[in-house]
Amino acid sequence: MKRLYKSETNKIGAGVLGGISEYYEVDPILIRLLGLFIAIITGIIPFALMYLLAAIVIPQRPRTRQE
Repeated sequence: MKRLYKSETNKIGAGVLGGISEYYEVDPILIRLLGLFIAIITGIIPFALMYLLAAIVIPQRPRTRQE
């Protein structure tokens, strides 16, 4: 089962947009440009609130133990 996690490698800010790009297997630049477009269209404050909510709700990827 595929799960959405915040990105550890494609991280700018909280790693939400990088995590979305990893989930959909899309270039992170495209997701960030789409996020910028949405922020401009809706206004910065609604996008910032949604990003903050996503940063709180989307979990970090669990660390695997190496033995």
